[in-house]
Amino acid sequence: MARTSLNDLPGTVRIVEIDADSAGQRLDNYLLRELKGVPKTRIYRGLRKGEFRINKGRVKADYRLVAGDLLRIPPLHQPAPGAPPVVPGFWASEIRARVVYEDAGLLVINKPSGLAVHGGSGLNFGLIECLRQLRPEDRYLELVHRLDRDTSGLILVARKPAVLRELHRQLRGDGVDKRYVALVAGRWPRERRMVEAPLQKNVVQSGERMVRVAKEGKASVTGFQVLEQFPQATLVEARPYTGRTHQIRVHARFGGHPILGDDKYMDEAAASVARTLGVGRLFLHARSLAFTLPGEPPLRLEAPLDPELEVILDKVRK
Repeated sequence: MARTSLNDLPGTVRIVEIDADSAGQRLDNYLLRELKGVPKTRIYRGLRKGEFRINKGRVKADYRLVAGDLLRIPPLHQPAPGAPPVVPGFWASEIRARVVYEDAGLLVINKPSGLAVHGGSGLNFGLIECLRQLRPEDRYLELVHRLDRDTSGLILVARKPAVLRELHRQLRGDGVDKRYVALVAGRWPRERRMVEAPLQKNVVQSGERMVRVAKEGKASVTGFQVLEQFPQATLVEARPYTGRTHQIRVHARFGGHPILGDDKYMDEAAASVARTLGVGRLFLHARSLAFTLPGEPPLRLEAPLDPELEVILDKVRK
């Protein structure tokens, strides 16, 4: 049987030979990346039913690919190859101006607030879709981690599978040092340098995703350091030692000082301070990243606060 690429012969069974760059990836992650436009539920249903096979045998979603494996792809409906989502010109120009670092294996972007990292939940594009449209010559572009839509700052995008795997390994441990800047309501006590509280995802009736502190949740730890104190607010540096959804935002509220501009987790007192200071967006910014890739010198990257956040700080300082 002929060996084809994933985009060849739509509507027929395809056999794809796994190359060295894809070796070591989970099968489900490989399929989700390569089968653009195929619903996630369809891919996992196919895996459960044995429609996707490796070397003619059934495998599970967490199977790690090996170079030379022959992957069977069942007939699937996909959008026409090379038909990316339409990205507004505003976001395209913003992203071009926000490349902080680039080498053969890595791209680092200072993500603007208001842009999701990927499409979904009613959005047909996000940062990664924008990058793929802006950089068609890049055969491989994958998010290393995520930032909330309203959070600005540094985000890593891998240009090689090996870089993605290595950074994921470091993120599971303590190899990546991530620091955020946040403006919280009230006067954060200088002696409160750590918040340790388990977090559990919860979905409210409206369908909005929320996170709460719960004893049955996953262990979560965030370090906090006071940078500047003001009568109504405190500028803090936050360092997440674990990587839970909305971790810094929920831990700030749990510590009694919600982040200003946080529509999900502010209480009424914090909302009042935000209105007084003119905070119209989440004041949370991923300011710095530090890590070391094998065979490379240590890398420390920083992204300055967005101008609208600097304006708010100037107002608070006066």
